[in-house]
Amino acid sequence: MCLWPVAVAVLAATCCVSAQSTRGRQQALAARAGRVVDAPVPALLISDIHFDPLHDPNKEQRLLDAPVSQWTSILSEPATPGAAKEFAALQRVCHAQGVDTPYALLRSSLDAMHAATPRPAFITLSGDLVAHDFPCRVTSGWVEQGPETYAAFVVKTIAFVMDQLRAEFPGVPVYVSLGNNDSGCDDYRMDSDSWFLQQLAASVADSMPAAERRKVLAEFPAGGYYSARLPAPIHATRLIVLNDLFLSPKYRTCEGAPDPAPWSVELTWLKQQLAQARKSGERVWVMGHIPPGVDTYATVRRFRNVCGGEKPDLFLKPDGLDDLLMQDADVVKLALFGHTHMDEMRLLAPESGDHEAAAGHSIAVKVLPSITPVHGNNPSFTVAEVDPATASLLDYKVIEASNQTGMNTTWSEEYDFDGTYHETAYSPAAVRQLIADFRRDPRAQTTASQAYIRYYYKGGLAPVLTPFWPQYACSLANTTARSFAACVCGTGK
Repeated sequence: MCLWPVAVAVLAATCCVSAQSTRGRQQALAARAGRVVDAPVPALLISDIHFDPLHDPNKEQRLLDAPVSQWTSILSEPATPGAAKEFAALQRVCHAQGVDTPYALLRSSLDAMHAATPRPAFITLSGDLVAHDFPCRVTSGWVEQGPETYAAFVVKTIAFVMDQLRAEFPGVPVYVSLGNNDSGCDDYRMDSDSWFLQQLAASVADSMPAAERRKVLAEFPAGGYYSARLPAPIHATRLIVLNDLFLSPKYRTCEGAPDPAPWSVELTWLKQQLAQARKSGERVWVMGHIPPGVDTYATVRRFRNVCGGEKPDLFLKPDGLDDLLMQDADVVKLALFGHTHMDEMRLLAPESGDHEAAAGHSIAVKVLPSITPVHGNNPSFTVAEVDPATASLLDYKVIEASNQTGMNTTWSEEYDFDGTYHETAYSPAAVRQLIADFRRDPRAQTTASQAYIRYYYKGGLAPVLTPFWPQYACSLANTTARSFAACVCGTGK
């Protein structure tokens, strides 16, 4: 879901130079400190693909009938007669607000990912693999098929995306979380312990290192969450993958009823995972789809009078996720999310707002931009450099597409974190300092503020953050309604 509105050879050369620069800087710092460190390893971070296999709606029945192994052949064929007209009609029927990822764009993005980092240590995909309005898009022409057929088609669509990633990066572990659109019934709806999750488990587990598959197959069907060790050469690090759909204020069961039980069960499981990681001496990365904190865009758009006592809009219900993670901030090295389709940096920090005093109790959060161009943004993905000894995110670069179609598309490096913000790691201290600098710059006049605004939305749209930059800057490290209000209204530190 989104709320806001190079050729391959050149790309590979550009990324290589950038990686060498970062690696050299890190090794020079380590040498000055008298330490010997392992070379950083690359990781590929992706979010919000929103693949739509029905850009040619006339192929739907063939996709329904065919096994996933035949989808590439079907989707690669020329468009059927009248496909453009049929697609336009489907857009109207489903009240689509934009165009999600067609097969051509999916292929172009995968080729660009391979050019940018041919052999990443691992890949993360933080949710929303299927298109917006998918129930309408799939079932609008149906007469006899029922909900079971739809759920099976979603399973096949997700399995196809995962198969495409595995084929592009054979042997590389792919860790995926579910987004609010990745449902067997409807957006923001899901049943725990369902046939849909049981069927999907194999596609998720097949992307894991062999030693992790049995555990993932056992955990995933309960609620679409699991944990798995990151592969060598990453040392003693576990990735905990959440299904935070259950924590969304919009969550309902497939029958349309609110139900707090799935999140209560998942929260208990999360506590156990964090406790086990601490006991085992493991570091942790956390990945979900919907980020914690304030939805600034919705809050401003709805004219919430926060200083007059109205509550801001929150992405997730205030049911303890932030506090739980921060209790283990010395263990949790990083949190990854998507959902907004934008390129964001955030911080989980104590509500007191005294971030300097709470330096050891904060977690750096990276919100990843999208592949889908559904709201006019150009597709993009992120290539990270990870310290294998500490599981620290040392640097990252964002690769952006030249257009939104995947046809005659070139991909190039938009920016890299270190080169833009002059920080040697994406750490809580670095993120905290950058956010503090943003807050001291309410008119967004500094180089760092202007860079953040420029890179937030991909594709050259007028700076959408500028009109409410102070409020947005407050949301980056204030995830509760109370701390956000204190920041916006000038009553916090």
